[in-house]
Amino acid sequence: MQITDLIIPVLFAGILICGFVRKVDVFSVFCSGASEGLKTTAEILPALILLLISVGMFQASGAVELLTELLAPVCNAVGFPPECMQMALLRPFSGSGAIAVYDGIASECGVDSFAGRVAAVLLGSSETTFYTVAVYFSAIKIRKTRYAIPAALTADCTAWLVCGLAVSLILGT
Repeated sequence: MQITDLIIPVLFAGILICGFVRKVDVFSVFCSGASEGLKTTAEILPALILLLISVGMFQASGAVELLTELLAPVCNAVGFPPECMQMALLRPFSGSGAIAVYDGIASECGVDSFAGRVAAVLLGSSETTFYTVAVYFSAIKIRKTRYAIPAALTADCTAWLVCGLAVSLILGT
């Protein structure tokens, strides 16, 4: 038995002991929190369903591949591997879709290739922007995102540019 096997039971016991010492009805507080969690889930579910359906349609329509082909000359001009463009286009919408594309890049090009390293850094340095905005903004009932999406997409583009430059400098390509 390792110490990590004890973390959850010790945490659970600590909460129960703390509730007993403070004379808090832990069960009713837990039920209240679970109830609020279910309400929040019900409120953000439509936005999540819309986002997942949109991403599926975007991929199934072939638009991702078309955009990737159209942007390939630009990628070559700036030193960004064209193999990573599909992942860069999907990452703001879907983390699992981007990971699936990364898996394809890693198996096709290799994890130590330029494209493999750029793709790995892209996964770590960019965010699923639209998913995050859909979840968090709908959870707190904000309908107008103002500058959140442009600022987040600017940060993603900066990550892509820095990522390509950094990997190019490190690999010397």
